[in-house]
Amino acid sequence: MASASYHISNLLEKMTSSDKDFRFMATNDLMSELQKDSIKLDDDSERKVVKMILKLLEDKNGEVQNLAVKCLGPLVSKVKEYQVETIVDTLCTNMLSDKEQLRDISSIGLKTVIGELPPASSGSALAASVCKKITGRLTSAIAKQEDVSVQLEALDIMADMLCRQGGLLVNFHPSILSCLLPQLTSPRLAVRKRTIMALGHLVMSCGNLVFIDLIEHLLTELDRNDNMSTTRTYIQCTAAISRQAGHRIGEYLEKIIPLVVKFCNVDDDELREYCIQAFESFIRRCPKEVYPHVSTVISLCLRYLTFDPNYNYDDEDEDDNAMDAEHNDEDYQGSEDEYSDDDDMSWKVRRAAAKCLDAVVSSRHEMLPEFYRSISPALVSRFKEREENVKADVFHAYLSLLKQTRPAQSWLNDPDAMEQGETPLTMLQNQVPMIVRALHRQLKEKSVKTRQCCFNLLTELVTVLPGALSQHIPVLIPGIIFSLNDKSSSSNLKIDALACLYVLLCSHPAHAFHPHISALVPPVVACVGDPFYKITSEALLVTQQLVKVIRPLDSQSDGAESFDPSPYINDVFSCTIRRLKAADIDQEVKERAISCMGQIICNLGDHLPSELPGTLLIFLERLKNEITRLTTVKALTLIASSRLNIDLGPVLPEAVPILASFLRKNQRALKLCTLAALDILLRNYSSAVTPAMVDAVLAELPPLISESDMHVSQMALSFLSTLAHTHPSSLGQLSGGNILTQLISLVRSPLLQGGALAAMLDFYQALVGTDTPGLGYMDLLRMLTGPVYAQSSALPHKQAYCSIAKCVAALTTACPAESPAVVGQFIQDVKNSRSTDSIRLLALLSLGEVGHHVDLSSQPELKTVILDAFSSTSEEVKSAASYALGSMAVGNLPEYLPFVLQEISCQPKRQYLLLHSLKEIIGSACVSGLKPYVEAVWSLLLKHSECPEEGTRNVVAECLGKLTLIDPETLLPRLKGYLLSGSSYARSSVVTAVKFTISDQPQPIDPLLKNCIGDFLKTLEDPDLNVRRVALVTFNSAAHNKPSLIRELLDSVLPHLYNETKVRKELIREVEMGPFKHTVDDGLDLRKAAFECMYTLLDSCLDRLDIFLFLNHVEDGLKDHYDIKMLTFLMLARLSSLCPSAVLQRLDRLVEPLRATCTTKVKANSVKQEFEKQDELKRSAMRAVVALLTIPEAEKSPLMSEFQSQISSNQELAAIFDSIQRDSSSANMESMDTS
Repeated sequence: MASASYHISNLLEKMTSSDKDFRFMATNDLMSELQKDSIKLDDDSERKVVKMILKLLEDKNGEVQNLAVKCLGPLVSKVKEYQVETIVDTLCTNMLSDKEQLRDISSIGLKTVIGELPPASSGSALAASVCKKITGRLTSAIAKQEDVSVQLEALDIMADMLCRQGGLLVNFHPSILSCLLPQLTSPRLAVRKRTIMALGHLVMSCGNLVFIDLIEHLLTELDRNDNMSTTRTYIQCTAAISRQAGHRIGEYLEKIIPLVVKFCNVDDDELREYCIQAFESFIRRCPKEVYPHVSTVISLCLRYLTFDPNYNYDDEDEDDNAMDAEHNDEDYQGSEDEYSDDDDMSWKVRRAAAKCLDAVVSSRHEMLPEFYRSISPALVSRFKEREENVKADVFHAYLSLLKQTRPAQSWLNDPDAMEQGETPLTMLQNQVPMIVRALHRQLKEKSVKTRQCCFNLLTELVTVLPGALSQHIPVLIPGIIFSLNDKSSSSNLKIDALACLYVLLCSHPAHAFHPHISALVPPVVACVGDPFYKITSEALLVTQQLVKVIRPLDSQSDGAESFDPSPYINDVFSCTIRRLKAADIDQEVKERAISCMGQIICNLGDHLPSELPGTLLIFLERLKNEITRLTTVKALTLIASSRLNIDLGPVLPEAVPILASFLRKNQRALKLCTLAALDILLRNYSSAVTPAMVDAVLAELPPLISESDMHVSQMALSFLSTLAHTHPSSLGQLSGGNILTQLISLVRSPLLQGGALAAMLDFYQALVGTDTPGLGYMDLLRMLTGPVYAQSSALPHKQAYCSIAKCVAALTTACPAESPAVVGQFIQDVKNSRSTDSIRLLALLSLGEVGHHVDLSSQPELKTVILDAFSSTSEEVKSAASYALGSMAVGNLPEYLPFVLQEISCQPKRQYLLLHSLKEIIGSACVSGLKPYVEAVWSLLLKHSECPEEGTRNVVAECLGKLTLIDPETLLPRLKGYLLSGSSYARSSVVTAVKFTISDQPQPIDPLLKNCIGDFLKTLEDPDLNVRRVALVTFNSAAHNKPSLIRELLDSVLPHLYNETKVRKELIREVEMGPFKHTVDDGLDLRKAAFECMYTLLDSCLDRLDIFLFLNHVEDGLKDHYDIKMLTFLMLARLSSLCPSAVLQRLDRLVEPLRATCTTKVKANSVKQEFEKQDELKRSAMRAVVALLTIPEAEKSPLMSEFQSQISSNQELAAIFDSIQRDSSSANMESMDTS
C-alpha cells in the first residue's frame, strides 16, 4: 500500500516538471498504474491525483493533454464519489472557457467520464449524482446561445448521457426538454441536427407527461408552419422520435400523418425527402396505428419514385414510358433552363420513396397481392434510374418484395391455396417477362454495383420461383458471360455472377442451356483458374453443375441424348485436375475440386479412359488425409453409384480397408457417409469386393449397432442386409460373433422404432434367406425369444416385446412353411397356466404380428384363447390380446371382423379392449378390404359414442375419424349431422373424430374438410365445457398439421378462442378434504387448451392475427395458474423474435406480471413440490425476460431497466438470469454452426 502511494507521489512530482517529455512519461505511467485492479488510493493521494490530472488538461502540450483525458476513464472508477464530482465540476466550467482547445479537451473528458459510469440498470448512486450535476450545467450551456461550438459540444454530451443514463434523469426531463425545444429553431442547422439527436434519446426514457409536451409542441409548430426551414426540422424531429420510440408515438399518428401528407405536396425537395423518411419510420415502428394510412403512403411513394423533373427518359423504348406517362405532365413544369444538374435534389426524393416502399413491403405481409398489382410494376420500370444510389435502393426494395413472397410456410404451397386464383406467386410468374426485359439492359451497364444488384435479384427470383426463367435463358446468359469476362469486374461481382449462374443451372432443365454451353464453358473454366480462391471455389461449384447439364444421366429426355458433350470434356477436366492436384490451396477449394472431379467421373468417366486410373489414385491420396477424407468419401459414393459403371478396380483393394478404418472414428458424419459408400460398393461392385475386404468391415461393425445412435445403427443394418444378398457366404462368421449379440440387445431397446426397426426386419429376412448354417429359422427364433422364456424377471420395457414380436413375424413371413408349428407353440404358451405374464405377452404380440401377414384362420382355438386372455389379471396382457385380435383380423377380414363386431355387441364388460382391436383393424387394413363392412362398423360405433366413460369415447372417436377417411364423401356429412345430437358425449366424440381425420400429409378428404370444418368448430360455443375443450384440441391439431383448413375461418373462430382464455368465477368451487379446504378450477383445462391453440397459431398463422389483441390475452395469461403462466412465458419469448415492435409497444404492461412472478415468495411451510414449481416459474419468467431484452430498445424502457436493476441486486435472481443468458448465447452459436 505504502509503496503504491510513494510511487504515485513520485509520478505526481515529475508531472510538474518543465520538460514536456517528463510530464508525458509520468502521465503514461500513472495511466498504467490506474489500470491495475489492485491499486488502492488513500484520500490524500486521491485528491492530489485528481488535482494534477485536471491541471494537466490545461497543459501547453497537446500530447500531454490527450493522455490526461485518457486517465480520466480509469480514474473515475477508482476514486470516491466527491472526487468524481470535483472532476465533473471542473470539466463543466472548462467547457464554457474562452480557449477553444480547452473546451474541446473538456468535452472529450466529460464523454469519457459518462462512458465509464456504471449502466443505469445497475442502480448505482454514483452515476445518478454525476449525471444530475452535469445536467444542470449542460442545460444552461445549451440555453445560452452565445457560442455555437460550445452549444454543439454540450448537445453532443447531453445526447450521449441521455442515451446511456436517461433513466436516472427522470426529474430533470422537463427542464432538459424546455432547454432543447428552442434549439430546434436555431439559425445553425448543425445545432438543430444535434438537438434532434438528443430529443431522440430523451423520448426513449422520459415519462409520459414530458412525451406529451414534446408531441403537442411539434404538432402546434407544424400546424403554424411559419417558414419552410423550421417545418423541415420539425418533420425530421418527428421522424427521429418515431425511430427511437415508435411504440409511444403510435396514438398521435392520426394527427401527425395528415400534416405530413400536406407537406409532401409542397414543392420543396428537401421537405419531401424528410416527409417520406418520416412515413418510413412510422411504417416500421407503428405497424398497427399506421395501417389505415398505408395506401396513402404507397400512392405518394409511387408518385415520387418517378419524380425526376430535369431528365427526359424519352430515348428509351415506348413500353417503359407507359408507366411515366401519367406523371409526366405535372413533372415537366419546372424543367426550364435555370436548373443545373448540381442543384438537382430530386434524386433524394426518389431514394426516400424507394426506401419507404421497401419498409412497406417488408412489414405488411398480408398485402402481398396488392403489392404485386401496384408496387411491383412501378419498381421494375424504375430499374432504369440514372442515379446509381437510387437504383440500388429500388433493387433492394424489389428484393424485399421477393423475400416476402418466399413460400416459407407450408400453407403457401399447399394445393388448396393455389386454386384461389391470384396468389402472389402466380402474379409474380406473370410479371417475370417484364422483369427480365428490365434487367436485360441493366446487365450490360458499366456500373459494377448495378450488375451486382441484378445478379442478387435474379438469384432471389429463382429461389422464389424455381424454373421460372426457362424461356429467358437466352437473354440472361450473355449478361452473365459479360460480367465474367469483363476486365473491370470486381471479384465480388464475379462471385455474384457465378452464384447466380449456379442457381440458374440447379433450378432449370438441362436442355434449356444446351445451346449456350459453348459460350459458357470458356469463362467458367477461366474462373476456375483465377488466382483469388473465392472465385475459384464458386467456379468449381458451377463447373460441377455444368457437368450435370452437359451430360444429364438421370433425365430420359430426348434433348439430353442429342447433345454431344465431347468438345467440352477436355477443358472441364483439365481445369479441375489442376486444382485437384494442387496441395497448397484453400481448404474450400480442395473440397470443391474433389466434389467437382467426382461429378466429372460420374457423368463423363467413359470419355476419359486414359485419365481415369491416375485421377482415382489422387482420390486415394485424399482419402488418407484427415482434412479431405469426408468429401472424398462422398465423391467416391457418387462415382460408385454412376450408371456408367466406372472401373474402380485400381483403387478398391486399398480403399475398402481405409473406409473400414473410418468406422471407428469419432466423427459421426464420416461414419454415416462411409456406411453409405460401402453399401453402394457392395451393390455395384460385388465381384471386386473380396471376402477379406468384407471381413475388415465386419470387424468394425459391432460398436456401431447400439441404441446410442439409431441412425448409424440403421445404416449398419442396411449394409448387413446388402451383404446377405451379395456375399451370403461371409455371414457364416456372424454366428457366435459380437454382431448378433449387439443386434439382440438393440431389439430389446425401447428406442428401436421407425427406420432402424424397418432395417432390422429387412436384415432378419435377408439373413434367414441365406440358409447359413447355425443361423436358420429356429436358431434365430431361439435367440430372439430365448431370454423371455429363460428369465424369471420381465424385460424392462414393453416396447422390447413389440420389437421381438415384429422380428418373429418378419422371420415367419420369410419362411412360411414354419408358420403353423410356431403359431401352435405360441397358442400353447398363452393357454399354459404356468406361463409367466411376459411369456404370454410375447406370445400374444407375436400371434398378432404373424397374423397380420399370414392368414391364421386355420387355427381353430385361436379366438377362444385370445378372448380368455381378455380376462387376465395383467393389464399389459389384456392390451396385448386386444392388439393381437385386431392385428390378426387384418390378415383375414371376412373371418375376424364380423366376429369382433359381434363380440362388441354381446360383451359390454370387454368393450374397451374390443374397441381397441377394432381401432387396430381400421388403422391397418387396406381400404378396399374394409369397404364392405363400413356401414356395420359405423352403426356399432355410433351406439358407443355416447358412452359416459371418456377412455371408451376417445377410442370410438379415433375409430370414427379413421373410418371417415375411407369414404369421406358419405361419412363426413353424417358426422356433421351428429353435431345436433342432444347428448354432449356424442357431440364431443364427433368433434374428436374430426381431429383424427387431419394429418400433416395431403389427403383426399382435405377439400371436403375445408368446407365443413367451420361447422365442427362452431362447437366452441357449445354450452358443455367438455365439448368446448375437445373443439379447442381439434382446432389446435388443424392449426398445427394443416393450417390451410382454418386460415379463412380465423376471423370467426378467434373471438371464441380468446373468450376461453378468461378465468370464470362460476367454474371455481371449494372442496372439503378433511379439515382442509381446497379450490378446484373446472375451467383450467379449457383455458390451457385455448392458450395451446394460441401458441400454435403463432407458428402457422401469424400473418392472420391481430397481434395487439393477441397480446391482451397473453397479458391475462401471465397472471393465471401455473400451467398457463408457463405457456404464456413461452409465447412471450416467441413473440419477441417474431414481432418485436408490437411487443415493445406493450412492454410496460408485460413487465409487471413477470416481475410479480419473480418476486413471489413461497410460504415457508409449503411442500417440496410448491418450491420446485415456483423455481420452474422463475426460470421460465427469466427466459421470457432474456428474450424481451433481445429487442434492441427494450432495456431503455424505464420499467424494464428498474426491473433489471432489481434482478441484479437480488443474488438468486441474478444467478438464474446469468445462467439463462449464457445458455441462450451458446444456443445461438450452435444454431449458427448447424446452419
